[in-house]
Amino acid sequence: MATSLRERLAGPTPVCAPLVLSALMAKLAAEAGHTALYLGGGAMGYEKVYLEANLNVPEMCATGLEIRAAVDLPLILDAAAGFGDPMHVRRTMTMCEAAGFEAIEIEDQWLPKRAHHHIGIEHLVDQDIMVGKVREAVAVRRNPDTLVIARTNATKNISVDDALRRLEAYREAGADVLLPMPRNPEEVRLFGDRLGGPMLHLLPLGGVASTGMSAQELHDNGFSLLVDTQTPLIAAYEAMRAVYRELADGFAITSRPSAEYGKLRDELHDTIDLEALLDVERRTVEK
Repeated sequence: MATSLRERLAGPTPVCAPLVLSALMAKLAAEAGHTALYLGGGAMGYEKVYLEANLNVPEMCATGLEIRAAVDLPLILDAAAGFGDPMHVRRTMTMCEAAGFEAIEIEDQWLPKRAHHHIGIEHLVDQDIMVGKVREAVAVRRNPDTLVIARTNATKNISVDDALRRLEAYREAGADVLLPMPRNPEEVRLFGDRLGGPMLHLLPLGGVASTGMSAQELHDNGFSLLVDTQTPLIAAYEAMRAVYRELADGFAITSRPSAEYGKLRDELHDTIDLEALLDVERRTVEK
């Protein structure tokens, strides 16, 4: 039975990894039956309200440690542009491995990253710079099962042909998984024909339902790793906004009975396994 993420990517069905930003989100994802997780920079930047461009390696690793302490599932890190040049990527890679990430995604954008990335304006580094980052990440990793994922943003910003040239160079530099950012089923099939797998597909909001293809069709075209980078955060945002707005009117929740919130709190206790912690105290300090 496949155990590492690397082994599972060689399987007959896609590995699907939803966004998680905290230990609680990771527990909920595991409870729902997911078997891999993704810590996304874009979503984490939204949560911190200063965007991915302002994140750093230690805070991503700290979050990764909290997630890995809560669940024993493969965790993929969106490591932005590696947080620096090839020399900086050495530290990024070693810290991320130490924090328990099984895969590190690096993209070919300029640093420091810019907020304009979120409105579709991106700035790509020269191919050779990115090749150097990929080579360094591969050379410095301590666990041969740690995956180096190389992403290009050239598909929509330059051309599909340029994206293909870049990705072929990144694979030659040692990248284990390629991330081409296809925009439609035609490009999915083109990248599948030209590059083969394994590739990662960063899915639009709504997951596979937004692609016009099934998960298995994506897998059959080489996209053996599927990631939903934002939908859980957007759904949580909507729910939290509604509660805060209702509380602002008299500081009372009237849209549902209080007992329903009590039931949800009990379910939360089950998710975080409160009983296990209480049991430890009963056997030790609460005798």
